[in-house]
Amino acid sequence: MNIIYFLIGCSVLMALIFLAAFFWASKNGQHDDMHTPAVRILFDDDLSDSEDR
Repeated sequence: MNIIYFLIGCSVLMALIFLAAFFWASKNGQHDDMHTPAVRILFDDDLSDSEDR
């Protein structure tokens, strides 16, 4: 029974760490540009001269 309490404590701690990482990423602008990554795949890459041949 003690192992269940330990595992619950570990999972709550891990959830809090992931929640803190999410808020840190949001605060630092990680999720500001949601449009560009979605349409970036639609544009062709520029090929260099060595790749054209």
